[in-house]
Amino acid sequence: MKDVKCECGHVNPHGTVLCEACGKVLDEQEKDKNLLDMRYEGSARRSITYNKTIIDKIWNFFSSVKVGVWLIIVTLIASAIGTILPQEMYIPPVMPAEQYYQDQYGWFGKLYYQLGFHNLFSSWWYLVLIASIGVSLVICSLDRVIPLYKALKAQRVTRHEGFLKRQRVFGITKNAQTAATLPLLKQKLEAKRYHVREENGDLLAEKNRFSRWGPYINHIGLIIFLIGAMLRFIPGMYVDKVLWVREGETKVVPETNGKYYITNNKFILQIYDKNKDDQVFGEAIERAGNIPKNYQSNVTLYKAEGNTVAGEKPKLKKLKDFGIRVNEPLTFEGFSLYQVDYKLNELNKMSFALTDKATGKSFGDLTVNLNNPDTKYNLGKGYSVELLSYFPDFEFGKDGEPTTKSRIPNNPAFVFKMRTPDKPKGETSFVAIKQTIEPFGNNKYKLKFRGIATNNVSGLTVRKDNTLWAIILGGIIFMIGVIQGMYWNHRRIWIQNKSGEVWVAAHTNKNWYGIKREIEAVLADTGLQMPYDQLQRQQNEIEKEEA
Repeated sequence: MKDVKCECGHVNPHGTVLCEACGKVLDEQEKDKNLLDMRYEGSARRSITYNKTIIDKIWNFFSSVKVGVWLIIVTLIASAIGTILPQEMYIPPVMPAEQYYQDQYGWFGKLYYQLGFHNLFSSWWYLVLIASIGVSLVICSLDRVIPLYKALKAQRVTRHEGFLKRQRVFGITKNAQTAATLPLLKQKLEAKRYHVREENGDLLAEKNRFSRWGPYINHIGLIIFLIGAMLRFIPGMYVDKVLWVREGETKVVPETNGKYYITNNKFILQIYDKNKDDQVFGEAIERAGNIPKNYQSNVTLYKAEGNTVAGEKPKLKKLKDFGIRVNEPLTFEGFSLYQVDYKLNELNKMSFALTDKATGKSFGDLTVNLNNPDTKYNLGKGYSVELLSYFPDFEFGKDGEPTTKSRIPNNPAFVFKMRTPDKPKGETSFVAIKQTIEPFGNNKYKLKFRGIATNNVSGLTVRKDNTLWAIILGGIIFMIGVIQGMYWNHRRIWIQNKSGEVWVAAHTNKNWYGIKREIEAVLADTGLQMPYDQLQRQQNEIEKEEA
């Protein structure tokens, strides 16, 4: 496709509607309109000009504003659906995610998992949506801003008569004294901060052209924001994990590659005292009961030294003690540990005594660590107990067999084999809270419950965000574009001498009332007539005809 040469001598790209230099209408369809469409200065946009190759079709698809809006709407809907059920990172690690969603939420949970909503923000199709929005923003911007920039740069002072006549604000003053008024007009326009160019006795006054780039600055900010959001899916760039640590327990901090460990020394819970705090929180305490005043975890942070072989306990170097409170995280090497939850009096240990059912005589005690039980307990003198099965959160399954709902010891149950000198093959017993079952007949011995021990558990969130700078930068650039396009507008005023007549035309991308007020002030005391609003005149004529 060849370029189009205008009668003014300027060569325009194929598809140009208005000559970039003089403004003459080059498109036959545009000649039938009363006013010119000045949105992109009539420049040649690729999406309108070319539609042959596969590249053209892809370009045209993503350059459509409607496509961009629909991509955003679909992404917002998907994001909203992703909040209906908890994401996989927030569900308890009691069973595989597929089984958990179906077990807890039925067919909807199963469908939710199959469609990838359980890990929405890292699912491939969600990433494709985000990437598509970014591609749409880039192509939309390039398709418009480059031709617009070239057209504004190439514009001349003297414009074609048809261009001036079909501006919204246009007027003609006959028999005007141009020699005397031209310097005065130029002075007044410059006083209103217009950049004035003069050519062949004609004037072009222009200001605030930079405001035309506001939407494209918005696009740049959004693109940087999306890049920051997508960086979160790169391993190590963004971490948001939940860590539960029991009192006295040492655990590795997630996503640190076994480099950092944390020990929960003590969990502290303080509640508002009804007597001491009655004046401030009395009504809230009466209504809600106990209200936490402070809950914190006193922890010790360690760093592993040297290389650790798999299965070997690492050598830990103490770094510091710290009290993690709400909004007061423990921070180290880009990681932050926040206090977000707690659990009081979780079952920790259960004690039993091996006794003779008939006589009640005890042959030794054993204590089962509910979080890490041993498989065999030697009581001495030929007496021992073997732990065959352990169900931390016991329930009977659909098949009638014992199973566990989670790995948390909320309702522990055990299958023990008790070995004694007179019963060397052992006796099997199923032991749960307030329940004992002897599946192979009556046993001579039993495990008598002695007591329980509990401890508190701290819920910590481990966070690391190396993408925040991109999100903040994108947000700042976006707001600059919003301000740039909202509080300023691109204004142009053409004043031309046509055979003794003075033609005045004007255009702005918004706020027509403002530019008419400025023209009125500039033309005052010059003898030139105020141009009229052609669009307003057309509307008035239509209203008169209807009346």
